[in-house]
Amino acid sequence: MNNKKKMPTSTISRLFIYFRELDKLEKLSIRTISSSELGERVNLSGTQVRKDLGYFGQFGVSGSGYDVSELKEVLKKILGKDKVWNVAIVGVGHLGSALLAYSGFDRHGLNIVAAFDADPKKIGKNFANITIRSIEDIKQEVKKKKISLSIITVPGNRAQEVADVLVGSGVESILNFAPISLNVPDNVKVKEVDLSRELETLSYFLADKNGNNKK
Repeated sequence: MNNKKKMPTSTISRLFIYFRELDKLEKLSIRTISSSELGERVNLSGTQVRKDLGYFGQFGVSGSGYDVSELKEVLKKILGKDKVWNVAIVGVGHLGSALLAYSGFDRHGLNIVAAFDADPKKIGKNFANITIRSIEDIKQEVKKKKISLSIITVPGNRAQEVADVLVGSGVESILNFAPISLNVPDNVKVKEVDLSRELETLSYFLADKNGNNKK
């Protein structure tokens, strides 16, 4: 098996696409599929499919293609979807509340088990079957509930402080919605989601579509 560290982030994203497509195929009782057929179903080339899967070894049989159920199970393990990961949300404002109320996380092996906020008016209240705790309780709750992933939805001026507490408590992965880049150790994975920046990017494409960016 090749070294995961050399694998591009874009490949990881495509592996999830393959996994979801294989799940659909399995439900349709389709037993085998070639790389070109799988690629066609997800708007990619067969070469790209083979390259992405090649990071993890040799799959399929020449002339026969991939065994759908077998490849799905391999990807399930590679992507960590064979486990349930406990998640905490820090910051129960509008976005944090919406994430707490979202019922689709469990379908992806993500279990929201804790929520934290600094507002005394929110602490102790129950929201979506989760009791909101003080940010000061993060360390003990992370250990108690074996939380490995956290979602940060606090204002930008508090995000680094919160990240420091989470990392010091043992959290290994962070999804950051705060509009700043976090400084964390190399062993901690951070995914930045800047909604304003993403919307700005879409505005560029709208302007381009309407000819505003043409010379």
